[in-house]
Amino acid sequence: MSSDAALPDCAGGESFALRVLGHSMAPEFNEGEIVVIEPEGLTRDGAYVLALHRGEWIFRQLRREAGGWCLHALNPAWPDLPLADLADVRGVIIQKALPGRRRASKRYI
Repeated sequence: MSSDAALPDCAGGESFALRVLGHSMAPEFNEGEIVVIEPEGLTRDGAYVLALHRGEWIFRQLRREAGGWCLHALNPAWPDLPLADLADVRGVIIQKALPGRRRASKRYI
């Protein structure tokens, strides 16, 4: 996700879509794919989430560890990031789609 991106104004918790940037979540999520985010989705261990981490929007897998929660990149080249508060999770990824292909999608809930 882009660091200078702002979340759309989704009054009422409406789902919205973002394009994946970078390779931190490969191979499950590749650059250019579209993810659908549910702002009021169930935050649980293993969920793919959009979080605000140190002023930057970040897309990672939420993991519970002995010391608390962390944001985990699927690509091992990126480090895990500690998450101080679950309130920083702003949405749960519920679906991904390939741009230009209506039927090529995968659901995560």
